[in-house]
Amino acid sequence: MTSSGELLRGRVVNGLGDFSYWIEKLEDHYFHKTGLHFYPGTLNLRLDSPWSLPANCLRLKKEEYGGRVSVNLVPCRIFNLPAFILRTDLNESGQGPHPKNFVEVAAEVRLRDAYGLQDGDIVEVAL
Repeated sequence: MTSSGELLRGRVVNGLGDFSYWIEKLEDHYFHKTGLHFYPGTLNLRLDSPWSLPANCLRLKKEEYGGRVSVNLVPCRIFNLPAFILRTDLNESGQGPHPKNFVEVAAEVRLRDAYGLQDGDIVEVAL
């Protein structure tokens, strides 16, 4: 996993719950792309400012699983655990349900439980 040295800081917030369904349904696809078995759900963070995807990130293309949405996967670390920021093409373009200052972090554990996180807690994600 390469590191750009970028550090994102955000507040824990509730999400829509969509990725929990899709991570479970597409578990094999996510594992093939990332090498991680994601917990079915993401930790949602609201950043102070908009964040855009880096060039050449991993992608789970809609054609690969017969779906309607492509997902970008950005390797990162949270609490020193390997993880990935997941962002759909719609959210990246500003046309999805989340603004660009919203990131969703997937890891092998439920981060809220593993680290006792509550809404409003500040968390750092290293890219």
